[in-house]
Amino acid sequence: MSDPIYLSHWKEEISRNPKAIYLTLADALAHSIRKGDLREGDKLPPQRVIADYLGTNLTTVTRAFTEARRRGLIDATVGRGTFVRVGAGESHWRHTGPAVIDLTMNLPPIPQDPPLQRLIQNDITAILKQQDLNSLMSYRVTGGTIEERQLGAKWIAPVTGLRRTDEILVCPGAQSALAAIVSTHTQPGDIIVTDRIAYPGIRTIAAQFDLILVGVDSDAEGMMPDQLNRVCAEHQPRLLYCIPTIHNPTTATMSLQRRKDILAVAQRHHLHIVEDDPYSLLMDNPLPALAALDHSRVSYVATLAKTLSPGLRTAYVALPNAEMTRRVTAAIRAIALTNAGLLSALTARWMQTGQAHTILHAIQKELRLRQSIARRVLGEGHCMNPDGLHVWLKLPDWWGSADFVGYARRRGLALVPSTVFTISGEPPQRARIALGSAPDAKSLEASLHGVLSVLQHKRSPGFADIV
Repeated sequence: MSDPIYLSHWKEEISRNPKAIYLTLADALAHSIRKGDLREGDKLPPQRVIADYLGTNLTTVTRAFTEARRRGLIDATVGRGTFVRVGAGESHWRHTGPAVIDLTMNLPPIPQDPPLQRLIQNDITAILKQQDLNSLMSYRVTGGTIEERQLGAKWIAPVTGLRRTDEILVCPGAQSALAAIVSTHTQPGDIIVTDRIAYPGIRTIAAQFDLILVGVDSDAEGMMPDQLNRVCAEHQPRLLYCIPTIHNPTTATMSLQRRKDILAVAQRHHLHIVEDDPYSLLMDNPLPALAALDHSRVSYVATLAKTLSPGLRTAYVALPNAEMTRRVTAAIRAIALTNAGLLSALTARWMQTGQAHTILHAIQKELRLRQSIARRVLGEGHCMNPDGLHVWLKLPDWWGSADFVGYARRRGLALVPSTVFTISGEPPQRARIALGSAPDAKSLEASLHGVLSVLQHKRSPGFADIV
């Protein structure tokens, strides 16, 4: 007996779809039911047979069938097998509870052109042919090789200007780089000044090293210089942590004059600055980094997690001088030891061949499309940047942030409440929506219509107090 036609369709879909195989397989099963290739009551082949045909493992097929059961597509009975559920053709999307669509993680969308999965497969194959496996799988030089540092310096040069190789480090992700820099400059009990609404990663670092965070108010351009000056005079902080471009979560971007004013306050109070810059290279013409305007006062961190992929686990760090590079290298060695060899080789190859810029441009194009969809669906009045990864959603008067996010989750939508970002004072009536984690623009648009529905829902006052 020949193999069912739908199996070949599933195999083709898996080969070209960059999503996780088990999700692609569940989607393909749903498509086969809608098309009529599978009818209600049809018995599916054993999972092991499907795994062998598709060239995947049994665990993946089991996960796919679990997802399909959750969607109401199939039923399984021990001893009888797996069957297409009666009613699946009309109501495959119905299940006992809404699927949670995750709009919490600020991820760059996976580009379809170039096809990232095929690109990674081809480049990893080429790397394994060209480079020594023992070297790739061994421990690396902390901070990156000379060549990797040169490539990093070239990548961030549009924002930082040209930097000496002995001022550049390659780190396993921005969080470890930030932790290394902060620990180099501080002792337990020291104060770090930052935005009152700030990236949660700095809170994690402060808690780990027993540091105190003090928040500064912001306006449409970000941190306000007069407020920073007041806080510095009152608290004598050791460090300033900031995201000058497409701030997370507020999306504020400092003008050139604002950057100069912030640097002037820092100089007045002998304050070192940790500049976190995940997003500048998503813009065609980014403003110069603080590190370009004051070379000696700023430690600069640019992750590839937001411009290429978090899976590369790579961040580039520009430091004021060789001595600071040595000290931060020691801190990185203590915290994370070194980068992963295979990922470092892949990143370097993409930088050398120009593939990194091709991927970046594809991500820029997709993000601009997604931002335009968000503006059209959600309307005006929210904080957005046309090049950014997220939206800082403004809530109506009747919604507190935590209640809104909790209600949205019951409707199958995962967002981030403002409480996560609030350093001091009352959390604003806001929530963050990440636009990159949806698999495509169509599914994002559907999710945003769901957010709009929750946004417009006017709950009964005091319902949370009923017991």
